[in-house]
Amino acid sequence: MGPGEFLNINFFTALFTLVNTVVLFFVLKKLLFKPVMKVIDDRQKEIDDLYADAGNARENAQAMETEYRQKLEAAAETTEQMVKEATVRGQNREEEIIRNANAQAEAIRAKAEADALREKNKAINEAKDEISQIALAIAGKVVGKNLDGEDQSRLVDSFIEELGNGV
Repeated sequence: MGPGEFLNINFFTALFTLVNTVVLFFVLKKLLFKPVMKVIDDRQKEIDDLYADAGNARENAQAMETEYRQKLEAAAETTEQMVKEATVRGQNREEEIIRNANAQAEAIRAKAEADALREKNKAINEAKDEISQIALAIAGKVVGKNLDGEDQSRLVDSFIEELGNGV
C-alpha cells in the first residue's frame, strides 16, 4: 500500500454509505424522531395546560378574594349600622324611661300637694269648728244666755274673721 492508496475512495461504497445514511435517517425519522417529537409536543401541551389552569386558579382565587373582601366590608357596614340602630333605640328607650319617671314623679308630687292642701283645709276647718265651739261657749258665758242660730253664726263669723286678720 502506497501513500495514495490510503485515501482511496470507492464510489460505490460512498454511494452505499450515503443511501444507508438516508434510509437510516428516514427510518429513524419515522420510528424515532416523530414519536419523540410527539411525546415532547404532548409534554409541552400538558405544561401549557398546567400553566393555563394555574392562571385560571389564580384568577378565580383573586375573584374569590375580592368577593370575600366585599362580603367582609358589607358585613362590617351591616354590623356598624346595627350598632348605630341599637344605640339609637337604647337612647330612645332611655329618654322614654326618663320621661315616664319624670311624669310619675310629677304625678306623685301633684298628688302629694293635693293631699297636703286637703289635709291643711281639713285641719283649718276642724280648727274653725273647734274655735267656733269655744267662742260660742265663751260668748254664752259672757253674755249669760244661750244664743240663737243667727246670733251664734254672726258671732262665729266675726270671731274667725278677726282671728284670720290677726294671724
